[in-house]
Amino acid sequence: MNTTFLLSLAVVLFSIGGFGALFRRNFLIILMSLELMLNATNLAIITASQTFGEMGVEGQFWALLVLIIAASEVSIGLALAVNMAKLKDNLDVEEFKELKG
Repeated sequence: MNTTFLLSLAVVLFSIGGFGALFRRNFLIILMSLELMLNATNLAIITASQTFGEMGVEGQFWALLVLIIAASEVSIGLALAVNMAKLKDNLDVEEFKELKG
Protein backbone atom coordinates (compact mmCIF):
# COMPACT_ATOMS: atom_id res chain seq x y z
CA MET A 1 0.00 0.00 0.00
CA ASN A 2 0.96 3.59 -0.42
CA THR A 3 2.78 5.19 2.50
CA THR A 4 0.90 8.45 2.13
CA PHE A 5 -2.46 6.66 2.28
CA LEU A 6 -1.53 4.71 5.41
CA LEU A 7 -0.18 7.76 7.24
CA SER A 8 -3.26 9.76 6.22
CA LEU A 9 -5.45 6.96 7.54
CA ALA A 10 -3.51 7.02 10.81
CA VAL A 11 -4.05 10.79 11.12
CA VAL A 12 -7.78 10.44 10.43
CA LEU A 13 -8.16 7.61 12.97
CA PHE A 14 -6.17 9.57 15.56
CA SER A 15 -8.35 12.64 14.96
CA ILE A 16 -11.56 10.62 15.37
CA GLY A 17 -10.21 9.14 18.60
CA GLY A 18 -9.17 12.55 19.89
CA PHE A 19 -12.59 13.99 19.13
CA GLY A 20 -14.26 11.10 20.96
CA ALA A 21 -11.96 11.42 23.96
CA LEU A 22 -12.49 15.17 24.30
CA PHE A 23 -16.18 15.58 23.58
CA ARG A 24 -17.93 12.45 24.83
CA ARG A 25 -19.16 11.96 28.39
CA ASN A 26 -19.49 8.18 28.66
CA PHE A 27 -16.43 6.61 30.24
CA LEU A 28 -16.47 3.51 28.02
CA ILE A 29 -16.66 5.65 24.86
CA ILE A 30 -13.66 7.63 26.11
CA LEU A 31 -11.73 4.38 26.66
CA MET A 32 -12.59 3.17 23.14
CA SER A 33 -11.48 6.53 21.74
CA LEU A 34 -8.15 6.23 23.53
CA GLU A 35 -7.72 2.73 22.09
CA LEU A 36 -8.44 4.07 18.61
CA MET A 37 -5.76 6.70 19.13
CA LEU A 38 -3.24 4.08 20.24
CA ASN A 39 -4.04 1.87 17.25
CA ALA A 40 -3.61 4.83 14.90
CA THR A 41 -0.21 5.39 16.48
CA ASN A 42 0.65 1.73 15.86
CA LEU A 43 -0.34 2.08 12.21
CA ALA A 44 1.90 5.13 11.83
CA ILE A 45 4.82 3.39 13.57
CA ILE A 46 4.58 0.26 11.42
CA THR A 47 4.19 2.29 8.23
CA ALA A 48 7.21 4.47 9.02
CA SER A 49 9.23 1.42 10.00
CA GLN A 50 8.43 -0.42 6.77
CA THR A 51 9.19 2.68 4.72
CA PHE A 52 12.36 3.94 6.37
CA GLY A 53 13.71 0.95 8.31
CA GLU A 54 15.83 -1.84 6.92
CA MET A 55 13.88 -4.86 8.18
CA GLY A 56 11.02 -3.22 10.08
CA VAL A 57 11.87 -5.03 13.31
CA GLU A 58 12.33 -1.82 15.29
CA GLY A 59 8.87 -0.59 14.37
CA GLN A 60 7.34 -3.92 15.27
CA PHE A 61 9.02 -3.75 18.67
CA TRP A 62 7.63 -0.26 19.34
CA ALA A 63 4.18 -1.30 18.13
CA LEU A 64 4.28 -4.27 20.52
CA LEU A 65 5.25 -1.91 23.33
CA VAL A 66 2.30 0.36 22.49
CA LEU A 67 -0.01 -2.69 22.51
CA ILE A 68 1.23 -3.63 25.98
CA ILE A 69 0.58 -0.10 27.21
CA ALA A 70 -2.90 -0.18 25.62
CA ALA A 71 -3.73 -3.46 27.36
CA SER A 72 -2.65 -2.00 30.69
CA GLU A 73 -4.70 1.12 30.09
CA VAL A 74 -7.81 -0.89 29.24
CA SER A 75 -7.53 -3.13 32.28
CA ILE A 76 -7.17 -0.18 34.64
CA GLY A 77 -9.91 1.74 32.83
CA LEU A 78 -12.36 -1.14 32.99
CA ALA A 79 -11.67 -1.57 36.69
CA LEU A 80 -12.45 2.12 37.16
CA ALA A 81 -15.63 1.74 35.08
CA VAL A 82 -16.84 -1.15 37.24
CA ASN A 83 -16.23 0.86 40.39
CA MET A 84 -17.95 3.90 38.88
CA ALA A 85 -20.98 1.79 37.96
CA LYS A 86 -21.15 0.34 41.48
CA LEU A 87 -20.85 3.76 43.09
CA LYS A 88 -23.28 5.87 41.04
CA ASP A 89 -25.12 3.48 38.64
CA ASN A 90 -23.96 5.37 35.55
CA LEU A 91 -20.74 6.06 33.67
CA ASP A 92 -21.16 9.79 33.07
CA VAL A 93 -17.80 11.45 33.62
CA GLU A 94 -19.39 14.72 34.77
CA GLU A 95 -20.76 12.93 37.84
CA PHE A 96 -17.24 12.13 39.05
CA LYS A 97 -15.56 15.48 39.54
CA GLU A 98 -14.20 14.44 42.93
CA LEU A 99 -12.70 11.11 43.88
CA LYS A 100 -14.24 10.22 47.23
CA GLY A 101 -14.49 6.78 48.73
